[in-house]
Amino acid sequence: MVKKNDVVEVVIDEVIFPNKGKGKCDDTNVIVKNTVVGQKVLARINKKRKSSVEGRLLEILEKAPNEIEPKCPHFEFCGGCTYQQLTHDDELKLKEEQVLKLFKDANIKDFEYLGIEPSPKLEGYRNKCEFSFGDEEKGGELALGMRKRMSHYEVVTLTDCNIIDNDFIKIINCVLNFFKERNVPFYHKMRHEGVLRHLVVRKSEAYGEILINLVTSSEYTFNTEEFKNELLSLSYEGSICGILHTINDGLADVVKSDLTNILYGRDYFMEKLFDLDFKVSTFSFFQTNSKGAEKLYSIVRDFAGDAENKVVFDLYCGTGTIGQIMSEKSKKVIGIEIVEEAVVAANENTKLNNITNCEFIAGDVLKKVDELNDKPDIIIVDPPRDGIHPKAIGKIIDFNAPEIVYVSCKPTSLVRDLQIFEESGYKTKKVKLMDMFPRTVHVETVVLLSRN
Repeated sequence: MVKKNDVVEVVIDEVIFPNKGKGKCDDTNVIVKNTVVGQKVLARINKKRKSSVEGRLLEILEKAPNEIEPKCPHFEFCGGCTYQQLTHDDELKLKEEQVLKLFKDANIKDFEYLGIEPSPKLEGYRNKCEFSFGDEEKGGELALGMRKRMSHYEVVTLTDCNIIDNDFIKIINCVLNFFKERNVPFYHKMRHEGVLRHLVVRKSEAYGEILINLVTSSEYTFNTEEFKNELLSLSYEGSICGILHTINDGLADVVKSDLTNILYGRDYFMEKLFDLDFKVSTFSFFQTNSKGAEKLYSIVRDFAGDAENKVVFDLYCGTGTIGQIMSEKSKKVIGIEIVEEAVVAANENTKLNNITNCEFIAGDVLKKVDELNDKPDIIIVDPPRDGIHPKAIGKIIDFNAPEIVYVSCKPTSLVRDLQIFEESGYKTKKVKLMDMFPRTVHVETVVLLSRN
């Protein structure tokens, strides 16, 4: 009988989404995160469930037969990636198996599966990263980068990374040295004291514009003019379009703004998808893989089919990318997004692209759909990771749209929502995956639902 705190050997024979390796020990199912099929691992049991136990990975005793040498020097400790030790083909196969198993377990069947689309870029594809300040070990030197794997506190300073842009590494190095020289402390999440919280860097794939946002508490003492000049003194492959300083005194370890000051330039960058320009503001959602986004939205457009003279609802629309892409032949596009800043940008983008048949509304989808008087022919939903609010699903179903295209970044939330749609008279017709985030556990899924 496996008990809590036991140290056990487990051979991983399955990986459940998102990254839960599964094996057996004494006829007990053991879950060990951050493992791949074929590995023999040593784990300490730290949780007991009804039908399984969970263990913390201590050591990989034997590698899987298909493992390769990771390219990243930080892979063993960094929490940014999960599958650097697999070829990309093996990674794609794993993601397909995980998602299709979720569909099978949810009894969603008899649909046309169209495979998985690989990302156009495997390296340097991220156009946004939120880096954390901290220390690499308790009481250690100031660090800036990604949280350590299996840790909520310690940070790995990135000196190299194959999924982010080279300019990001230059910026990390510059910012870290600036604050080390001035002995500026990071913000302690538990004690709620200190200064440095996050560094958010965004870069346009099409135009090379770089937007930098430093997030600190209001207790800062450093000179922001010196900080700005330090960043501007570097040579970049792209070019800095804006440097921002955000004050955040909230208790939660998330990037949010009590006040944001522009130290240089502007508070947005410009990106291009297909032949459309998008103004992407500091806090608004935009797909983190721009080249991948073009592929993803091509799938959405294909699934939506002929939208000529039709009314399209774009729910959870962000900066209005999908809606504007769908607007070319549509009669009308109405988008709803809870982030007001993103909606302002979406409406500005329509003017920028000379689009006159799109309207974007700020507010919660759950409430704002009640205010819509138009009858949709097609509804496109691209909700956050937790999926659609249960009450909002009912309201979306009540529109009785002939077709719904669901874009999901979390397949567990997706299949839960699909079950509700299918119980209410919709049928899952097509499914296609898009590998928007190579080397990580994440995968986008696009589903076409038709009204029976």
